[in-house]
Amino acid sequence: MKIHEYQAKELLRKAGAAVPRGIVVTDPDQARQAFVDLGKGKAVIKTQIHAGGRGKGRFKGSGADFGGVKVVSSADEARQVAEVMLKYPLVTKQTGEQGQRVTKLLVEEPSSITREIYVGMVIDRSVALPVLMTSAEGGVEIEEVAARNPSAILRTNIDPDRGLLPFQARRLGYDLGLEPSQVEQFETILTALVRVFLDCDASLAEINPLVVTAEGSLLALDAKMNFDDNALFRHPDIEALRDLAEENPAEVRAAKAGLSYVSMNGNIGCLVNGAGLAMSTMDIIKLHGGEPANFLDVGGGANKEQVTEALRILLSDERVKAVLVNIFGGIMKCDTIAGAILAAFQEVQPKVPFVVRLEGTNVELGRKMLAESGLKIITATDLTDAAKKVVAAAAA
Repeated sequence: MKIHEYQAKELLRKAGAAVPRGIVVTDPDQARQAFVDLGKGKAVIKTQIHAGGRGKGRFKGSGADFGGVKVVSSADEARQVAEVMLKYPLVTKQTGEQGQRVTKLLVEEPSSITREIYVGMVIDRSVALPVLMTSAEGGVEIEEVAARNPSAILRTNIDPDRGLLPFQARRLGYDLGLEPSQVEQFETILTALVRVFLDCDASLAEINPLVVTAEGSLLALDAKMNFDDNALFRHPDIEALRDLAEENPAEVRAAKAGLSYVSMNGNIGCLVNGAGLAMSTMDIIKLHGGEPANFLDVGGGANKEQVTEALRILLSDERVKAVLVNIFGGIMKCDTIAGAILAAFQEVQPKVPFVVRLEGTNVELGRKMLAESGLKIITATDLTDAAKKVVAAAAA
């Protein structure tokens, strides 16, 4: 689960980190008033969406010469900029050409920046520990730094029981060339970041950039956090920060039904049971020249209602030109899948070809149910056969 910048900053602030003062707004008049309330003569207006590269983005169809982060010098300018930001979709390298609608803005006091530092934390699966990463090259994507100059990233493994130790934070501060008076501030901010990461079951927490101001203070100027969906039951306060408007509606709908669904860019819908089978199915579709539209795993114990909902989700995607149902009946029996397919046909009356490959428990009964249904269902004997048939059907 992702959260917005302003929410991540609030978590850091509560943990003891210094962040700029900001006001969240949802309409142009509120942006104007926020500028006045900050009282700094200038302000920074930042779009709040779950995508990176906001500052380098563009507002599709607006003709505006600014991106998703803009410095304004008057209350009237704040209102005008906010009006554009809230009216037109923001296109960044992570949103795709369709862009993302903006519903919230962060109006923030300006900072006099003399230096930018990167600080981030993820799980390093090679050592089975959280790793704290810092770099003197802040303000840019850490992937760019890693590709261009890997040695510029300093890594420190963190014991999840003890957290960040003071000497680790101080060592990183001095390695980054901070002044002794700044190292204490750096330690406070790092400690806050690590505490939020560990206490809230985060999968990513980063401050980019962490800035040194002209006054010598350190501020978390931007923040990003992702959390482990499977741990949200332990953190109702974090789950309450979820913005469903920023998420794919089909993925939200699938999650409510207990299904694993990830939208992709192709035109062949895939319904499978088991993550490994799902990946194999997508691979063989690609091998035979097709493009999967999704990853949809109904799991090993899904019931007829869940499978029917899965098919509804698939068929609600206008990009889908054909559907491949690839089921290995173990816990879930093939006749259950066949019954769900028939129920879905009766309910939604699909207009696209269906290719079905069943194998496993009660497979003969499942195949018989489909064969006697009188529906236009293309059956396949094995996975290769299924992939060839669904690619051909999607291209027809």
